[in-house]
Amino acid sequence: MDHLADRGVDVHPRDQALALLASTGYYRLTGYLYPFRDAERYRDEDGRSRVRVLETYRPGSSIEYVQEIIDFDRKLRLLVLEGVERIEIAVRMQVRYVLGRTSPFAHLNSTTFQPNFVQPRLDSEMPIQHAVWLKRVAERRDSSDEAFVTHFRSRYDDQMPIWALTEILELGQLSRLYKGLNDESSLEIAQAINVPTKRLMSSWLASLNYARNVAAHHARLFNRKLQNSPGRPKPDVIPVLNHLREFELKGGYGAYNILAVVAYLRTCIEGGETWTSSLVALLNSFPRSDILDLSSLGVPDDWSDLELWN
Repeated sequence: MDHLADRGVDVHPRDQALALLASTGYYRLTGYLYPFRDAERYRDEDGRSRVRVLETYRPGSSIEYVQEIIDFDRKLRLLVLEGVERIEIAVRMQVRYVLGRTSPFAHLNSTTFQPNFVQPRLDSEMPIQHAVWLKRVAERRDSSDEAFVTHFRSRYDDQMPIWALTEILELGQLSRLYKGLNDESSLEIAQAINVPTKRLMSSWLASLNYARNVAAHHARLFNRKLQNSPGRPKPDVIPVLNHLREFELKGGYGAYNILAVVAYLRTCIEGGETWTSSLVALLNSFPRSDILDLSSLGVPDDWSDLELWN
């Protein structure tokens, strides 16, 4: 704690600061403190302007305020988990319906998928994607303690029909399955929940899986650049998401993009606004300061006036 104080962080009240350090850990705590660090501009060897982040912290940086940010981030993670859960269930249902209509074991049939998902790759040492997916799903099935899994395995000679299999797929496995599907099936699934293209749906599923994993592992969503940011629809394809193309996110793709996608999908699936209302209330409660505001999440200045949030 003395180390942070020497670099400009207000660590009072001291007992509260020590309690936060003990419960959070130094590495995690400094992750939340990162936006408060001083920075300076300099010229690199090619004469380009660069920004160098320093070891010291800006005036007004305090452990007391960081505690508020940590509490906000915890609530945001819980909302993301809740938001993604309902979308995941809806996608499972559509995959089950569309593939099950063809065959109980459509996931084993090569015609269900794109050729590049089931055929050998140009690099012969690279495994076939479908085979890799089936192997991981089999491991998931074999480790499951669900009673229905045992029932279906005994009934179908150690296999499971698609309508049962979808119940045990992790979101990442569901995302990879969807990406490999043929165009007809994948488009039907996407359009059933008002996503216009397979490209967009594939991107969104991968991003939802990434955000869910971040939240589920208690990692920081606040001030995080999404390594797997959701694709943005072309202009006027989904009008309420047009604004994702109309502003530059501070520091890259922040959490806002995935929050906007979750809000859109939840509205399409449920027709209600409970989750969105909860998120709006949380964003309005963000502990602002002279140093930090909602732009640290990539939220545009006029977000509360946008149709998506109203």
